[in-house]
Amino acid sequence: MLSGEMSEELDLRGLKCPLPAMLARKKLAAMAAGESIWVLASDPLSVVDIPHMCGQEGHQMIESKAAPDHHRFLIRRGSVPV
Repeated sequence: MLSGEMSEELDLRGLKCPLPAMLARKKLAAMAAGESIWVLASDPLSVVDIPHMCGQEGHQMIESKAAPDHHRFLIRRGSVPV
């Protein structure tokens, strides 16, 4: 992803496990291979669940970083069928 390229944002703040990972999976399944999305989640377990979901589904975790009240994940849709 180029630094000037914008990605869609999926705001899942306020949702509890397992919803952030489930909704991120659903959104990624609807995207084309190679597209990227920022996923925002405030549930503490999202730092485990979302990377795990990416590994299972064949998506690439580009970036994971903490924000003051949530965590941000930049995910690139993989080409593996989900």
